[in-house]
Formats: sequence, structure tokens, C-alpha cells
Amino acid sequence: MPFDKKEYMKKYRKENKENIKKYYQTEESKKRMRINNWKKRGIIFSDYDLLYDIFINTEHCDLCKVKFSEDIKRTSTTRCLDHDHTITDCENVRNILCHKCNMGRG
Repeated sequence: MPFDKKEYMKKYRKENKENIKKYYQTEESKKRMRINNWKKRGIIFSDYDLLYDIFINTEHCDLCKVKFSEDIKRTSTTRCLDHDHTITDCENVRNILCHKCNMGRG
């Protein structure tokens, strides 16, 4: 019988539900998921680990200087990574902004 990865993963997730839940709450997991999300959204940067460290340690919006909130839900003061969507072949990160400034920049 051939190996069925889909069935294996389904069984693994069922048997390891608590461990998986704990992992997704770790800083390592949050970092990995954020960087993967940036890549999916077209953000290009030479050192994503460095970018993540800068992003996490920035406390105020580069434009309006508002202090970032750490809420679970997105608010107007949620930290966002602004990038130029027209640049697709080199680094395209512009600023770290609050959600309000990021949406206003469009």
C-alpha cells in the first residue's frame, strides 16, 4: 500500500493536537508565520530575520509617530510593514507604519 501523506498528516494532527497548539503560540512559530506571510504578499528583503527583528522592536509609526498596539484584533494602531507593490525584482520595503497610515498611503 502506497504512503498516503494526507492521511498521515490528518492522523498526526489528531494525535498531537495539544503540542501543535503550544507550538503555534511560541515566538519561533509566530516569526516563521509572519515571514512566510510577507513572502506571500510580495515583500522582498535580503535578510528576513533582520527585518523581523526591526519590525518587532519598532514601537512607533514612521509617519504619525503613534505608539503601536499589541491587540489580537487589527486596530488603527496595529503595526504594518509597508512596501512598494510595483517593485518585484529587488527590496521593496518602505516603512513600518500603523494600519491607518498604511491604508492611507494606499
